[in-house]
Amino acid sequence: MNIKKISLLCALLGAFVLIVVLLPPGMLSLDTLKIHQHTLLDRVELAPLQSALIYFAVYVLVSALSIPGAALLTLLGGAIFSLWEATLLVSLASTLGATLAMLVSRYLLRDWVQRRFAAQMNTIDVGMVRDGASYLFALRLMPLFPFFLVNLLMGLTRIQVRHYWWVSQLAMLPATVIYLNAGRELGKLTTLRDILSPGLLFAFTLLGLLPLVTRWLFSRYIPSIKK
Repeated sequence: MNIKKISLLCALLGAFVLIVVLLPPGMLSLDTLKIHQHTLLDRVELAPLQSALIYFAVYVLVSALSIPGAALLTLLGGAIFSLWEATLLVSLASTLGATLAMLVSRYLLRDWVQRRFAAQMNTIDVGMVRDGASYLFALRLMPLFPFFLVNLLMGLTRIQVRHYWWVSQLAMLPATVIYLNAGRELGKLTTLRDILSPGLLFAFTLLGLLPLVTRWLFSRYIPSIKK
């Protein structure tokens, strides 16, 4: 790893640690959002454009640095902006943050991993060229894989940035809208687990697997039918 990559890694780690350390205890909590909701609503009414830009920038920063709190920020967006405004802001900000995180992972780690696991990475790259969008779609929707981990792993592959952007934006949209709607009833929430029920998580998993299963079925049975 050259000096530029080491410097970037140190800067990112430093920013992450600094933000986490400087945040007051309990700042990223549901109770804190409820306490400050009306104050933030007043701020949005006084300066809507400035508030939207600040919210967007903070969301991108949190997403790009993989700082815990994106779910709470999404709830906040639903609480202080209209649904269509919040959907636009969160969808773009989360996708931009995810793409930046993926590109950083690619820049810092891709070459190192490729040198040490060349055969395995070549196999993965072949699969990503063929089914990369489907894999990413499934990973984004399946609750087993954290947001930051998907960004990290996809950065190690050769998936094209434009594909990464639109698939991420599309796959993250359902959960985004659900959280934003929940944010509109922020006062009634007691825990984040109230938002996504086990049944809904299972439905997301099935939806994520659908493109992969469909492709597998076509590749397995369509050729035999043609014969």
